[in-house]
Amino acid sequence: MVQKEDIERCIAIIAECRKEMAVRIVGQKEMINGLLVSLIAGGHILLEGVPGLAKTLAVKSLAEITGLDFKRIQFTPDLLPADLTGTMIWAQAKESFSVRKGPIFANVILADEINRAPAKVQSALLEAMEEKQVTIGETSFQLPDPFFVLATENPIEHEGTYTLPEAELDRFLMKLLIVYPQPVEELDIVKNSPPLAAGSANRGSPLSVILNMEKLNFLRTAADSIHIDEQICKYIVSVVTATRPASVKIKDGVYRYVTFGASPRASIALHRCSRIFAMFEGRNFVTPEDVKTAAFPVLRHRIVLSYEAEAEGMDADSVISRILNHVPIP
Repeated sequence: MVQKEDIERCIAIIAECRKEMAVRIVGQKEMINGLLVSLIAGGHILLEGVPGLAKTLAVKSLAEITGLDFKRIQFTPDLLPADLTGTMIWAQAKESFSVRKGPIFANVILADEINRAPAKVQSALLEAMEEKQVTIGETSFQLPDPFFVLATENPIEHEGTYTLPEAELDRFLMKLLIVYPQPVEELDIVKNSPPLAAGSANRGSPLSVILNMEKLNFLRTAADSIHIDEQICKYIVSVVTATRPASVKIKDGVYRYVTFGASPRASIALHRCSRIFAMFEGRNFVTPEDVKTAAFPVLRHRIVLSYEAEAEGMDADSVISRILNHVPIP
């Protein structure tokens, strides 16, 4: 089990990261926590929110405080898979093909408006996200470590967009819903907006590198040492299993709103994230509340709702709340 002094150092590192992110991001505490949790867990993240809520700025700021190599890819309907992964080009001087690697060969990838690209382009990310490698021609190339994909999508604009395939959604560790700031937070945003004289070149003050690889590895080691009881593990499996209507004998209440539930990949993600949420709270053990906190971002993109849910205005979070109330707490 992780020692108390190690937990205290973890809390200090996380607090420093939050403070540095707050230089540019006003509010959005859940988004910042989610970004840090996913980075420590080594998973990818899907950010959903209307334009103007600092999704892109948050990703850029995260890359800056980690000192990692950052690339931004703007997804458009005419994008090709080779535009992401790279391609083979003919070198006339050498009379042979050489590999030109694409922008995906970076530590932090911002897939901006990922739902604007067709399925063929989105599927190009599947191998990269799961296997941490890219195949160009007949050769597979390892991606940098760490490799972190943060994808954004606009939930209110559907013209010219494509639904993300379930296989791709399942590879995202978490899905964060970015909400509008509170009036007092928006007032701070307005007051701290750059002056007109600064022009478009003003990008704000540079951020310090807080979460280098040494500190990131320390946080990951500490998270692995967080104690999780056998009963909590069974509770995690019970929560994920409860999202699958076919595995429940009595289909009453919430199950008429679910067509397909979460895969075992969700159980692994919930197990990892629960430990990190417990560490964020300064504990060296996981409680059922940590599992509940992690359940929403981990499961909301993995549950396929039925037409009945859409007709009654039920969203994934409402279904998850009912499932959590249905599963007995250890």
